[in-house]
Formats: sequence, structure tokens, C-alpha cells
Amino acid sequence: MDRPAPQHAGDERLIIGRPDAVERLDEATTALEALREVFALAEPLAEVLQRVADSAVQAFHDADGVTITVVGDDGVRTEAATDAGLTEVDEVQYAAERGPCLQAVHARAAVRAVVGEHEETWPEFEAAAHLLGIRAYLAVPMLVTSTDGDRLLGSLNVYSGTAEAFDPFDESVMRLFTTAAGAAITNAQLWQETRTRVTQLETALFSRAEIDQAKGVLMALHGCTADEAFAMLVQRSQVENVKLREVVQTMLASFRKL
Repeated sequence: MDRPAPQHAGDERLIIGRPDAVERLDEATTALEALREVFALAEPLAEVLQRVADSAVQAFHDADGVTITVVGDDGVRTEAATDAGLTEVDEVQYAAERGPCLQAVHARAAVRAVVGEHEETWPEFEAAAHLLGIRAYLAVPMLVTSTDGDRLLGSLNVYSGTAEAFDPFDESVMRLFTTAAGAAITNAQLWQETRTRVTQLETALFSRAEIDQAKGVLMALHGCTADEAFAMLVQRSQVENVKLREVVQTMLASFRKL
């Protein structure tokens, strides 16, 4: 599936004084090697993404900080940050529902912003970034490719105090980190879904065991069949307007007291 070309706000890239490509590639390689360890550890999602952010900030010569934005059913949030103060810039964008971070999410393309050039388009972002001394900001969307197409997970955001920061090379490396972060989020979501299903199954099995116990008690008391005992439980549930499981638990609790 073809992806849109990166979008750049204020895209004049100055290279004076920047490390050469080989040096920058070495920095990125070192950071990526450290990133491998992330997936060898069984850590909660927030901790994994924090390690991704910490590794990403080492990969870029001009990076002064990194945050990771996650898009979920409950909205947009910053899940990891190398500096807690940087989350303010992202949260201002979430509240205003606009800014380079959200532009990257909506357009599914990299967005570079130079602070001071977008006061009319993103005034909230401009003000927050200026207060923190941020001069350039690069947001790259996190996408996971599946049989149904690309699924949006959020964005990885890099901050710099240098206005000339970030270029196409940085964007290419960033995509490696967004892939890593996206994999971490996807794995965590699958793990949570699996855990939820296991919990539901355990609950169902436990409920079935309790129902069988209650049926046994009624069969012994009334000399009825299993089907008749179950019908009695269902009838009580309907009359009392409570769940069958609650009826069973209440009945068993009362018999245990005898």
C-alpha cells in the first residue's frame, strides 16, 4: 500500500556544522542495537515505550527529547517521554485538537515544524514550544501493516532546540523506531486481549462449577433431575431480577452457613 510522501512545514534544511552521513549512521546503528534489548524483556507497555523513546533520542544528533503519542479508543495520550516537561507540548495539541503531532497522525505522514513559522496555523503549539525553548519538532506516524491495510497506532515525536534540525535521513531512521514502537504496542494489545479472554474463560468455568454445585444441592433437597434443578435456578433469577450467577452464589453461601 502506497504511503503519502512526508509533509514538511518550514522545510529549509541547513547542513552546515552537522555530522557527516557515516557518523550519523553510526549513531543510529548504536541506538538500534540498544533497542533490540527492548523486545527481549517482558515489560509493561509503558516501560517498553519508554525504552524506545530513550533509544530514539540517542539516534539523532539534534534531538533533545522524544515523546510517544498513542491513539486508543479512549483518545490520544502521551505514553512515554524522555523529559516529563515535553509532554506539555503534546498535551496542548491534544486539547486544541491541532498541531504537528496530530497533523502527522491524521495525514499519516511525517511532519516537521520550525517554531515561529506556524503561529496562525498552530498557535497553541507555538506558544508551548516557545516556552520550553523548542525550535524544531518532527512527528512521524506509527503505522502497522496488516491484511486490512495500515492501522494507525500513534506517533513518535522528536524535539530539538536547533531550528535547522531534522532532514530526510532523520525521517528514515525515525521510521525504524516507529516500527519498533508500533510492534511493542501491538504485542501489548494482543497480550491484553489474550489475558482478558483467559480471565473470561476462567470466570465462565468457575461459574459453571458453582452452577453444578447448586444444581446438586437442589437435586438432593427436592429429589429432582438436573434439568429441573437448573430450571428452578433460572426461575429464581427471573423473579428476583438478578443474574443467575448471583442467585447461585447467594444460595451456596446460605447452605455453607448451615
